[in-house]
Amino acid sequence: MADESERQQGRGRLSTLEMLPEEADSDLAWLNEELREGKRPQVAILAEFNSRLADRGIAPISKGTFSRYSVKKARQWREYDERLRLSKALCEGMGPDGADTMTVAVAERIKMAADALLAEGNLSAKEINALASANRAAITAQRHSAELRRSLEAEFSERMKKAAREVADVAKKAGVSDETMAEINRRLMGGA
Repeated sequence: MADESERQQGRGRLSTLEMLPEEADSDLAWLNEELREGKRPQVAILAEFNSRLADRGIAPISKGTFSRYSVKKARQWREYDERLRLSKALCEGMGPDGADTMTVAVAERIKMAADALLAEGNLSAKEINALASANRAAITAQRHSAELRRSLEAEFSERMKKAAREVADVAKKAGVSDETMAEINRRLMGGA
């Protein structure tokens, strides 16, 4: 089901879609997936959604409520897609370590925001727990990013060593001198 902050937007009243009982959660997830894909007409999606609700003994959703909900979701997805596009462009612009750098930057911003909220005080135990969870997730993301980077670097190094051995075999068969081969290997491994 939608979280509380999402439910309190707009006029302050919950729509019938937002007040669906928990047993309709899977149907709501289905609805969101159908809307996200955008492959079927909304009229058909609403008809099937209401049929699914009827199977559970839940009253149907009106066209107006459905329309407002689908417009809100479309806006959220456009905003999400734009943030994703910008993040991807930023990471690509940062080079091979872009994703790792971005992970560190986001994690640090999360930590700073948590610290600022804690400094303000007036947080409930639930909010403090949520901040602690966000901080743990940020630290975990940093650790996974570093581990992935090390793994990719090790894999790349192994591939370079294998390529150097294969080049040396071919060069030896072709009669390339040891001195020339040493220069090739030096340049291959990043030397000037």
